Order: sequence, then C-alpha cells, then structure tokens
Amino acid sequence: MEPAATWRGRPFVKMTGSGNDFVFLDARDGGPVLLDVATIRAICARGTGVGADGIVVLERARSAAADAELRYVNADGSPASLCGNATLCAVRLLSGDRGAGAVVGPEVSLVTGAGTVTGRVRQGIAEIDLEPAGSVTTDLSMDVPRMGSERALGFALAGVPHLVVLVDDVEAIDVAGRGAELRQHRALGRAGANVNFVAPVDGGGWAIRTYERGVEGETLACGTGVVASANLVRAWGADGGTGPVAFRTRSGSVLSVRLTGGTATTAPRPSLSGEGRIVYRGTFEDLALD
Repeated sequence: MEPAATWRGRPFVKMTGSGNDFVFLDARDGGPVLLDVATIRAICARGTGVGADGIVVLERARSAAADAELRYVNADGSPASLCGNATLCAVRLLSGDRGAGAVVGPEVSLVTGAGTVTGRVRQGIAEIDLEPAGSVTTDLSMDVPRMGSERALGFALAGVPHLVVLVDDVEAIDVAGRGAELRQHRALGRAGANVNFVAPVDGGGWAIRTYERGVEGETLACGTGVVASANLVRAWGADGGTGPVAFRTRSGSVLSVRLTGGTATTAPRPSLSGEGRIVYRGTFEDLALD
C-alpha cells in the first residue's frame, strides 16, 4: 500500500456521465499509477474521499494507432474490462485537452480491456463505437425464474456481463433487493453480472435502473447496461423502431444507442452516446487510508 503522503499534490479530474461518476488520473506523461484496494476505496468513498463509482487511469498508448489506454477499476477495487460512461467521459476529456499529450483530430481512439474503442464529441455529446454484444440470450427463465411483474429476462455481454429484466414499471422494483439476488445468481457463474431493469415509457423510449457489480448497489447510470438493454429490447421485439434506442437513467439523463448492421445470427454494432462532463479538477491532500 502506498502511504497517504505519496498521493498528496497528485492531480485528478472528477467527471460524471449521466450521474455515473469517476475520478480520472492522467498517467500518459509519467510512470504507472499504483492502485491498491485500500487506496481505491479511500478515493471513491463518499463522505470521506472524493466520492466515485470508479477510478479511470489514462496511460500512454503502446500503439501509435491509439491516443491512450484506459484502465478502469470499480469502487470496491475490482477491475472491469469496460465501462461505457467512463469511456464517454474519457472521450470528452481527451477531446477537450489542449495541453501536453492533446488529442488532435475529430476522433479519439482508446485501448480498453474489451478492445479498442473509437469515439468523438458532437455538439457537446460524447459518442463511442463498441463491438457487437456477445452471448445475447433472449430467454433465461429456465435458469433464472422470473418473479412478480418480470415479463422477460435475458443476457448480453457488452464488454461486461449484463442481465436485463423487462418490467412494467422500474419505480416499482426493489432494485437493491432483487438486484443483489440476481447479480450473484448461480446460473451466471462466479463473476455474476450487472442487473438492469427496463420498462417502456409513455410517448416512446425506455426507463432503466441498474444494480452494478463492483459498486454492489444501484448506480445513477450504466453505459454498458444501456447497450445490453438496447440489444435485448430490440431482440424481444419490444422496441418497434429502427432508430436509436433511448433510455432515461436514474439520474434523469438520457443515454442513447444506435444499432447498425447485424443479421439473424449476429448482433448489431452499437454506438453509445451521452454525457461526459468535467465536474472539477483538484489535487489529493489527506487520503483516509487507515
């Protein structure tokens, strides 16, 4: 564990993507950032730390074809191969960076644990192109029985695993209770999955609430959860449109997914768009590591 004093004066950027918030550390011009579990939890702790759902480390790209490499860890210290909102925030941060290591050009290329992601900012809104979802399963009811008002239950791997549950009203769902139960269901294996509850909204679009693994509670938004949910509602035939699939998150912000291509046997390619906002820049002082 690094002593708290070694973090004093180190700069960071606090960002939010539709209420999904992160602490960004820029290591592109320096050595590696060592993050042990105690330090991660201290930084992410609300009330005693900066407060965040996770930490993002931007590192120098090993390939000339990429602008940076993105390393993401959840608030509990567990790594994740991809976080949609964190990647949207990274695109926004790098697109607006005009200092050392600035990204030049309209597109940003980021190496993540789930592959290389290309993104851009259009009229202040960040957008990223992701790989097609894998292991899309429209009916898991034989392995994970539905309860109450749950109308359908499916699975998709959108960089990280997601369970998607179609309900009549997301406000009527005990996300903390049912989410925790489903997140660690034995049918999902040891790693479990994030759990997304989705419901149609009058006038079009969808509402979504997510129980997120690694945070072990409900978060205000989940980008990869929205991508997985867009794939499932389209596969279920519950979304009759051909345009972007829009989700109102718990924060009230909207995340949208464009699905292009795809066949009867292959998933479409998703592009996720939404907020990536710099809240403030600061430096660490006294981290409560004890």
